[in-house]
Amino acid sequence: MKSDEGSQRIWRRRATDRLNIARRQFIAGTGLVGAGAVAGLAGCEPDRPVPAQRAAGAPNLADWEGVRAEFDLDPAWAHFAAFVLAAHPRPVRQAIDAHRRGLDANTEDYLRRQERRLEGEVLAAAASYLGAEQGEIALTDSTTMGLGLLYGGLRLRPGQEILATEHDFYSTHESLRLRAGRDGTTWRRARLYREPHTASAAEIVEGVRKALTPSTRALAVTWVHSSTGVKLPVRAIADALADANRGRDPGDRVLLCVDGVHGLGIEPAEPAELACDFLAAGTHKWLFGPRGTGLLWARRSAWSAVGATIPSFDRRAGRGFGGAMTPGGYHSFEHRWALGEAFRFHLAIGKQRVADRTRAQATQLKEGLRPMRHVRLATPMSEELSAGIVCFEVEGYGPGEVVGRLADAKVMASVTPYDNPLVRLGPSIVTTPAQVDQALRAVRALA
Repeated sequence: MKSDEGSQRIWRRRATDRLNIARRQFIAGTGLVGAGAVAGLAGCEPDRPVPAQRAAGAPNLADWEGVRAEFDLDPAWAHFAAFVLAAHPRPVRQAIDAHRRGLDANTEDYLRRQERRLEGEVLAAAASYLGAEQGEIALTDSTTMGLGLLYGGLRLRPGQEILATEHDFYSTHESLRLRAGRDGTTWRRARLYREPHTASAAEIVEGVRKALTPSTRALAVTWVHSSTGVKLPVRAIADALADANRGRDPGDRVLLCVDGVHGLGIEPAEPAELACDFLAAGTHKWLFGPRGTGLLWARRSAWSAVGATIPSFDRRAGRGFGGAMTPGGYHSFEHRWALGEAFRFHLAIGKQRVADRTRAQATQLKEGLRPMRHVRLATPMSEELSAGIVCFEVEGYGPGEVVGRLADAKVMASVTPYDNPLVRLGPSIVTTPAQVDQALRAVRALA
């Protein structure tokens, strides 16, 4: 364990160095796609397509209007559902276009000459963002793919079980149900809190403690619940598992598996800080990465606990988790290879700044909704237990009807895809405090 933690510290220092370099290059205004493109173009072939230059020079990412200007979102709308399936900021769009041109011009040549370097740049950017080793990261197409690979590949002995919660997204439960149908794996669900708006960290951690049994081999949790906006205290859960794991053999230790999609891109905490064993997330939500991209991260000490289910084409295959768990086949390469730009874009803004901006608007929204007598707020007020998603219901209206009324006011919202649907608003780096007020006025008008 100590050597594993030491390795993490070394890689975090290296990742921080890469982060600072990437950020300086991005802000310096190279005129190209981003830091990864700069590195790649330094010794590239003369016939390689060159990404389009920025007409207005380098963006001012120190200013929030400058950040918003990097998106082509319709300015007539307040985009509080942009996280559902992300719009692409300018560097991501430019990278996608550049790779598409290269593939369209000479597909085999571009693929053969560029694939290894481009995927290496994506992994380097992901490692910088996560504070991780490249070998810990598998590239996927979505959160659902990552969860399917993880729960389908977990190695379990007879009698061992997987513990999930009642609050997880469909893809976690369905991955476990499908596995149970194949090999009879035992799994069950625990409730971690009675009511989302009154949930506490202590209640959640105690719910985990009570649900564990000597047979529990893996705990499946969701960092931020898209059903209610509740953010789990993942590190506190990990600490509780550390207590439960004392005295257990390595093969019986409870593994902490996290669906991190609604935390990645908002929360600045890295997987090592969360102390989880696995983290699956799409990168096309709050990170605003290319649509159809994602990742699966694993702590080195947990690699042996999972096996691959899809053949890998990755050059790293046979040399660790990341290569073995990256599914093979042909992908939407122009999107996958542009993923590094999304990581660099966020690093150039600053992870903590993104978190502060998102949380401040979410707090403004909750503080505005809470006094409204016709509104029932589901999301906790505390930033400790919430992130960017704010869920609520309006008396006398169905959630879909509320979303329609908000759309009349040019406020884009969404409905939670669950049995008990709620209205969902997601402030982010593409919204403003003024637009939060616009949304509040629209909800207030429904009284």
